[in-house]
Amino acid sequence: MNFLRGVMGGQSAGPQPSGAETIQKLCDRVASSTLLEDRRDAVRALKSLSKKYRLEVGIQAMDHVIHVLQTDRSDSEIIGYALDTLYNIISNDLEEEEQEENSQKQMEDSGSQFTEIFIKQQENVTLLLTYLEEFDFHVRWPGVKLLTVLLKQQGPPVQQIILVSPMGVSRLMDLLADSREVIRNDGVLLLQQLTKSNAAIQKIVAFENAFERLLDIITEEGNSDGGIVVEDCLLLLQNLLKNNNSNQNFFKEGSYIQRMKPWFEVGDDNAGWSAQKVTNLHLMLQLVRVLVSPTNPPGATSSCQKAMFHCGLLQQLCTILMATGVPADILTETINTVSEVIRGCQVNQDYFASVNAPSNPPRPAIVVLLMSMVNERQPFVLRCAVLYCFQCFLYKNQKGQGEIVSTLLPSTIDATGNSVSAGQLLCGGLFSTDSLSNWCAAVALAHALQENAPLKEQLLRVQLATSLGNPPVSLLQQCTNILSQGSKVQTRVGLLILLCTWLSNCPIAVTHFLHNTANVPFLTGQIAENLSVEEHVVQGLCALLLGISIYYNDNSLENYRKEKLKQLIEKRIGKENFIEKLGFISKHELYSRAAQKPQPNFSSPDCMMFDHEFTKLVKELEGVLTKAIYKTSEEDKKEEEVKKTLEQHDNIVTHYKSVIRVQDQELEELKKQVESLKVQNEQLQTTVTQQVSQIQQHKDQYNLLKVQLGKDNQHHSSCNDVVQMNGVQPEEISKLREEAEKWKHKLEQLEQQLREKDYLIETLKCSPPAVGTTEGSSQTKSGLEVESELHREVETLRAQIQSQTTDIAKLQTEKQELLQQMNEIVGLMEGRTSLKQQLDSANSTAAILRTEKSALQQELAESKKEQDDLLVLLADQDQKIIALKNKLKELGEPVEDEDDTESGDQGEEDEEDGKEETED
Repeated sequence: MNFLRGVMGGQSAGPQPSGAETIQKLCDRVASSTLLEDRRDAVRALKSLSKKYRLEVGIQAMDHVIHVLQTDRSDSEIIGYALDTLYNIISNDLEEEEQEENSQKQMEDSGSQFTEIFIKQQENVTLLLTYLEEFDFHVRWPGVKLLTVLLKQQGPPVQQIILVSPMGVSRLMDLLADSREVIRNDGVLLLQQLTKSNAAIQKIVAFENAFERLLDIITEEGNSDGGIVVEDCLLLLQNLLKNNNSNQNFFKEGSYIQRMKPWFEVGDDNAGWSAQKVTNLHLMLQLVRVLVSPTNPPGATSSCQKAMFHCGLLQQLCTILMATGVPADILTETINTVSEVIRGCQVNQDYFASVNAPSNPPRPAIVVLLMSMVNERQPFVLRCAVLYCFQCFLYKNQKGQGEIVSTLLPSTIDATGNSVSAGQLLCGGLFSTDSLSNWCAAVALAHALQENAPLKEQLLRVQLATSLGNPPVSLLQQCTNILSQGSKVQTRVGLLILLCTWLSNCPIAVTHFLHNTANVPFLTGQIAENLSVEEHVVQGLCALLLGISIYYNDNSLENYRKEKLKQLIEKRIGKENFIEKLGFISKHELYSRAAQKPQPNFSSPDCMMFDHEFTKLVKELEGVLTKAIYKTSEEDKKEEEVKKTLEQHDNIVTHYKSVIRVQDQELEELKKQVESLKVQNEQLQTTVTQQVSQIQQHKDQYNLLKVQLGKDNQHHSSCNDVVQMNGVQPEEISKLREEAEKWKHKLEQLEQQLREKDYLIETLKCSPPAVGTTEGSSQTKSGLEVESELHREVETLRAQIQSQTTDIAKLQTEKQELLQQMNEIVGLMEGRTSLKQQLDSANSTAAILRTEKSALQQELAESKKEQDDLLVLLADQDQKIIALKNKLKELGEPVEDEDDTESGDQGEEDEEDGKEETED
């Protein structure tokens, strides 16, 4: 300490040492002192000097400080000073005086050099990672800052060291769970630097549950209303997701897209947009765009788009899009985000087409956006965003293209003029005095025709009213009229893009274009002239349009057949000159810029020349048109034949495609039906299984009840025994009843026969006797015989009736007995039901008692545990008392043992008992 006072400005009268000398003495002290306190004070002094004398401390003391990190790990205070010193040496955050003396470049160079020295020994970085595991704030926080600045200075090599270090990335992920916000927030900054441009580390961080933790932090901090911590988390999320398909898929599969929806719930009151909120929301929108970027694999983009629709994220974005009071830059970025969320996704495009602006009367969102696009008072970036949104809405959306074109057709135009349609806005922009509106409207209309030949033919029907008293002209004619009037370059470029898109792959449109005799001379004149550099792009587009008119020409116009047009080029322009002018398009700087990505991204309105989709068309046609110009008539004929063959082949393919499409639809429906039947089958199987289980349970319960009833009711058992002894069962009773019915029927038949015989006897008795001859006597004799026979039969029948009556009486007696037994059985069944109810009640009571028993057992176990804990505490207290007594004995203090005390107490009790006996 005395040394430090002398070094750091004590009361010495001698000359003060220079900074370098002081640093050298401190380094010697760190290297040679045996006392930890001296080394700690020296490192603390170096830390203070490292801010002002960064270079000197770095050169002289860096090795000593690293040595301290390696040897004094047990002392957190000196480790904290050492880490802070290294941070000051390597960091470029110098004081103002230092910044004035050194340039920023020199500072960066020195910081980078010190970083190289530190990471040259990989053990230093590994050692630093171990210090990040320390919970001590004064060690962990400086360690986080030091590793962050190392990554800033030398990112790739430090990333590689951390990547190969065991559990290196996992240790850093623990920083996000630190309860101290300073460390957690700086941990986010550290992970930002760690994940830059390193896909392997990005994947590890993502699978270490980074998405969950970062989204939790964003939610805790208030989403878009949060502070700079939210901004840092969003930047880290962008690092993890941008251009990383694996992490994007993991983010989607983890249902994290659904957690983004609350970010955009800005509320109805949009007042009070702070700068931080604007920044946060801007980053949130960019994060959505990262997931649905056109540069991502189509499958991944499509799945994210669908997820955003199903979770309501797209709907929330459209709400912001149509809200009032939203800042202009947020509105622009929201339009761009919605554009990419709906691009190429039919479901999302259909939903966007149904969105209406909150106006009176309600207008479609597309119409409101187009009004902004053709309004020259709107900001340039906003107009570009609306154009991009319109292009994305029409991308691979033939249904949307048809709806837009239909608003231009005569049969669908609103005659009342009460509402403005998309087609009317596009025509208005196409023929306005603002060149930017001309270009935007022309490109937008070209996208409505992209890869849709039927619509190109439909658009030929559009007629425009030019002025009063003049007949209407077609839209195609009006475009060529404006083109020939020598308007601004931007306007002409837009119209030529529209015409090239319109005529390509549409021979009927080419015929309509060539039918105007002024068009071909205008194009050849533009191509043949030697114009300024600014006009080169117009010349190239005119050459492209003329080439399309040749290539897609069906030779229906005699004066403009393919061969005659090629002869005209050869005569007035020259084939080589024509090809050279055609090449002006692809060689243009703005063409290369537009070909990079679909979004229109122009630094100024003057740079708005080419469209991304149009660059694809140029690339496709440039080589084809070059070959077409040099082909002879014979080659053209052969090509025509090949084209016809290909068309036939395409028609066949189209037919089969339609058949396959229908079959696919039917197959999908059948698959759905099969899935539905499978589900129903599974449900029925489950129901059957449950019912079988319930039946088995009922059987078991019934058997149990039978056993219990057999034990509880001896009378029931004896009755059952009697029934079984008699051999009477319900089936036998029914059989006996049937036999009784049969006997009754036989008895009725016999009685009927008896009545018939009685009637016969009575008839014979009443008949008159015969007179005279032997015949009369014989007849009388035969009558007597008959009568005797009848009497015998009657007696026999009576005997049978008597026996049957006896049998019937017996059966009736048995029937009464059986009915009596049945009544007894019914009574027994009622008793069984009563017993079952009593059993259920007893079971419920037993269940309650079992619950109470378990609760009492749990309380008993807890009481036993508490008793055991008290016994342990008492044992510890006894041990402590014994130890204290031993210490008192060692100090010479008189101490009574517990045994003596107890014996003394016992003796006193005995004396008192003796006294009481004496008194008695």
